Amino acid sequence: MTPAQRAMERLGTWPDLTACPAGCGTGQAFRTARDEIVHFHSDRDVDLHLTRRAIQRFHYDLGGSSAIQLVPGSCWVTVHLDCATDVDLLLSLVSVALKAHQVRPPSTGPVPAGCNFHRVTVLPRDAVNER
Repeated sequence: MTPAQRAMERLGTWPDLTACPAGCGTGQAFRTARDEIVHFHSDRDVDLHLTRRAIQRFHYDLGGSSAIQLVPGSCWVTVHLDCATDVDLLLSLVSVALKAHQVRPPSTGPVPAGCNFHRVTVLPRDAVNER
């Protein structure tokens, strides 16, 4: 079983989430009644809708992880799943995202851009560590 399959299996048991096709058209997603929260694009690459406010709050922590890719201006982060620890990180961040979406005021401005699919290139961790 791949890390993404393990994560999807675990998220499938969460009462606040429902599985659905990803709104971007690629992969499986999980959503609340209000928002899509996570897109599984491949066996390793996942986009998580954290909200801009949550990303700003945790920016330095997120940027310090080799599993996380931030895209400037995006309210989504990309998580690369290589191991069980990455799955645990993703599940923790899904909890943060759920809370962030609960306290987010209703949108009065333009709808945020879609997930990071096709906007992020994830390098293998060994290549990141060689820089």
